[in-house]
Amino acid sequence: MASIARCLRAVRPSTLSRFSQTPRVQSNWRTTAVRSFSASPIRDIRKYTKDHEWIDLNADQTAGVIGISEYAAEELGDVVYVELPEEGKELVAGDTLGAVESVKSAADINSPIACTVTAANIALEEKPGTINQVPEDDSHGGGWVAKVTVGEQGRKDFESLMDLEEYKAFTGSEEH
Repeated sequence: MASIARCLRAVRPSTLSRFSQTPRVQSNWRTTAVRSFSASPIRDIRKYTKDHEWIDLNADQTAGVIGISEYAAEELGDVVYVELPEEGKELVAGDTLGAVESVKSAADINSPIACTVTAANIALEEKPGTINQVPEDDSHGGGWVAKVTVGEQGRKDFESLMDLEEYKAFTGSEEH
């Protein structure tokens, strides 16, 4: 820490005067326009169910991540317990993947499509409230529930789910 503090110490006025006395040398080297490189991440394909689960599929639709929607997390209130699926569990669309319990109620988490569980978010066992904070985050610290592999039937099931605009219209209506 002391070395960082020394690096950040203010420059002494005597040092500045030495720099200002040094003549500047002009360079003949001309800068050329540099094209900056940026890579935007390829966004997974996310769809929603009428039971308020979401699933992201990768570009080739062979793997995905499942969680509950922000709407569901808000309606549940403070989540106090999450039951996670076992790895290797094979599911068809509508099967119970896990469950959430909150101070208001308890609800099952259903599989949106036919799939096989490859991993569960074990961080939710210690911090179930993560679902309330970032329910639709599929990153390491997010509120996702399970990672899955998807077969042909799962890809067919996926096509029947709602995209974001349809889901927003659905949650805005009285049908849910």
